Amino acid sequence: QALFNLLIPDHAADAFSPPRLVEPGFCDLLLEGLLGGLSRWDAEHFLFIAERGYVYEHNFAFFPVFPLSVRAAAEVVLWPLQRLLRLRSRLLLSAALLNSLFSVLAAAALYKLGCAVLRCRRVAFLAALLFCISPANVFMAAAYSESMFAFLAFSAMWHLEKGQSWHSGLLFSLASGVRANGLVNIGFFAYSRSKCFALQLQVGPGLVRKLPTLWRKLLSLASSVIFTCAGIFLPFVLFQYYAHMTFCVPGTGLSQNIPKPLLQLALDKDYRLAAVDRLKPPWCSQHFPVLYSYIQEAYWNVGFLRYYELRQVPNFLLALPVTILGLWAAWTYLTANPRHCLTLGLERRRNEEEQGEDKPGTGFCCPAVLVYVVHATVLLLFGVFCMHVQVLTRFLGSSTPILYWFSAHLLQEHEPLLWSEGTDKETRASLSEKSVLGNSLAGSCEKGISENPVVRLLRNYRLNTPMTKCILGYFLSYWLLGLVLHCNFLPWT
Repeated sequence: QALFNLLIPDHAADAFSPPRLVEPGFCDLLLEGLLGGLSRWDAEHFLFIAERGYVYEHNFAFFPVFPLSVRAAAEVVLWPLQRLLRLRSRLLLSAALLNSLFSVLAAAALYKLGCAVLRCRRVAFLAALLFCISPANVFMAAAYSESMFAFLAFSAMWHLEKGQSWHSGLLFSLASGVRANGLVNIGFFAYSRSKCFALQLQVGPGLVRKLPTLWRKLLSLASSVIFTCAGIFLPFVLFQYYAHMTFCVPGTGLSQNIPKPLLQLALDKDYRLAAVDRLKPPWCSQHFPVLYSYIQEAYWNVGFLRYYELRQVPNFLLALPVTILGLWAAWTYLTANPRHCLTLGLERRRNEEEQGEDKPGTGFCCPAVLVYVVHATVLLLFGVFCMHVQVLTRFLGSSTPILYWFSAHLLQEHEPLLWSEGTDKETRASLSEKSVLGNSLAGSCEKGISENPVVRLLRNYRLNTPMTKCILGYFLSYWLLGLVLHCNFLPWT
């Protein structure tokens, strides 16, 4: 990113770029030259909030948990560097360090989640490696909230799969304080509780008599779902309440004196300031005054089909691969499990009734993946029809494991180089041995991980199948493309 930032001149984009109020020193300029590309676009908002707080109205589109964490790391962990670096530079450095940590933890959480859901260590491991070279990888390193959100969301899903509802609810709650789409994760907990209740109602007559009465079970289900949903909604509600008190209640605006350069920026860009504006914003008069939806509509023109303009065709082309991949994943799962999808996974399978035990399948098409496919499809459709589609890759890449599970599934199913666990020489020799390949594929989920599969594929790239070349080409080329587009203010991003 430092190289591209040096070679490619920036386009004068109409993006949020607050003035620097403190003259930078030599170390600040050096750090800016090395990491300046990681502070583009939305990163400017997060760094500004971490430094100055929520000064402008549109800053409230960015949730507080990540900038608070960045500020805490800059003040505590990087405190010894305060004589060398100004606060803004320490914030940038702490954001890069935190996101490096969170991206590693997110990959580990994705691997554990894959082992719990897919019950196939090899596919889970390959999916975690694909996460590490994700096309959205640059946003996992920049001063964005994607890494933290991915870590919290994947960890919460893993704890829910283990039956640890309290841990899962706490992590989901923290995730909703990082990004707004964390509220959609309520569906995981509601589905988990509803599925347990529905399956209990379908047990044999002997077991029915041992269950509590129906109304008590319904009351327990409703109370647990409502309580957990309230906990997940709490950070969002508190944040909107803070915004309401800041802009809609007289005398409760910013108490600090806003520097003149920031006031001038507000005048030049028509930004609303709570400290100086006496007139209430229009959203304050709504029956349910939610600032977040107002900002998305007023400042970024976000809404149903509002982004469907001819000049946005390049952005739709940017989002086309991840859209195809997401729809392909949903269609593959639907065709593999039509009855399971139609019954929403709430019907007890016959083998469970006959054998009295659960013997779930393995891999991407196993029954446990249904809720994740539905979650990914809902996010995909919402992003395509209601959002700026150029953010769809990082939006899905940090929110759902389906993209990585399905890509790993395609590689595992169609790439012979992954069917054998021998050396490269043995792998080439085994390509013509169909029986050996079949046996290796059948036992791939039970065997351990002997080699990094992505390294194997790259070392034997000429032997890769077209499917593998397409997947690796998409991940690696879009990673490079995202790096260039983000770290340089290019006009069509």
